Amino acid sequence: MWHTLIFTGALGRDPELRFTPEGKAVTSMNVAVSDGFGDKKKTIWFRVSVWDKQAESCNEYLRKGSKVLVEGRLTVDPATGGPRVFTRQDGTTGARFEVSASMVRFLSGKDEPEPGSLAADRYEQDAVPF
Repeated sequence: MWHTLIFTGALGRDPELRFTPEGKAVTSMNVAVSDGFGDKKKTIWFRVSVWDKQAESCNEYLRKGSKVLVEGRLTVDPATGGPRVFTRQDGTTGARFEVSASMVRFLSGKDEPEPGSLAADRYEQDAVPF
């Protein structure tokens, strides 16, 4: 059995590239996905991990506000089988959806306006990335 998760959204901050001890590249990104319309709109945040050559490309070409389409699999918390639960600095409980990406498509063109004017700024007003 297998599952695939596909979603589009905007990066909430610049991607972060690092390397495993074995030398494999991994980029982490926070992607905000809008759900609903008008006053009922909510933002769902996904923590996305991208590996190898694709990780390097994401780190090179994507920035805060870049729009992406992500295809991958949901990574669950081994203890609960659900999203990872954490405690914020203010003491409230939050949950994070983590995705291991098999494919990331860049939806923003390189000639678009600066990221400050893109959708990611609207997402930051009603949600806090983890």
